[in-house]
Amino acid sequence: MTVRLPFLKRPPTVAVVRLSGAIGMAGRGSLNDSSLAPVLERAFKRGKPKAVALEINSPGGSPVQSALIGARIRRLSEEHDVPVIAFVEDVAASGGYWLAAAADEIFADASSVVGSIGVISAGFGAHVFLARQGLERRVHTAGESKSMLDPFRPENEEDVARLKVLLNDIHANFIDHVTERRGPKLSDEENLFTGEIWLARRAEALGLIDGIGHLRPVLEARFGKKLRLRRYGVKKPFLSRFGLSLAEDALAAVEERAQFARFGL
Repeated sequence: MTVRLPFLKRPPTVAVVRLSGAIGMAGRGSLNDSSLAPVLERAFKRGKPKAVALEINSPGGSPVQSALIGARIRRLSEEHDVPVIAFVEDVAASGGYWLAAAADEIFADASSVVGSIGVISAGFGAHVFLARQGLERRVHTAGESKSMLDPFRPENEEDVARLKVLLNDIHANFIDHVTERRGPKLSDEENLFTGEIWLARRAEALGLIDGIGHLRPVLEARFGKKLRLRRYGVKKPFLSRFGLSLAEDALAAVEERAQFARFGL
């Protein structure tokens, strides 16, 4: 039983939320707004923290889930008047950087990979393979764009044009988010929004992050050596602990590994 003595000053507390993995993919390790919502709610509300620190290690993923998580972080920060500080580990790229930009300040290791402010769509084409196997693809639609980008049919220039419109619109949303959050800190580097990536020191010069630093030293310098860190994370579903979702998780792990590999990790 803990006895609270009101006249004793309690050490400052910082809530730490780990955001590690691809965003919006299948598998229990993926980051999505639904699973993170209760975690973030607890982090901002419990014990009146001096700040919420985000440990970010993500190659990106779904732009919608990135936006939902980032917006939730901002709402909670403003509602509870609690600042948010992001700490990048290996990578905060694409959607991972979207999450970092939701913070008030961003720090990274000198070798962290930061940026990739762009949008990508990837697929495959199998119509030649089908033809060689003597298979005929039959598709019937109501609406000329319904079968857009069907991988079992030859690529259509009109479909590609439609896709580029979507990608450009999402890219514009990403640019707006970064510009709103980083504002005058950003440099006028012409490659800033081309999907380019940088190591942390170059990212700092470009205004994408605020400095080089690790979580505990930065927080102790700001809040004192007696600082308490209270960690929060997504709990694994009960059945998954018994391996009942191994196939889905294995596939998700391969996809996530491919995402990280794009940045040499």
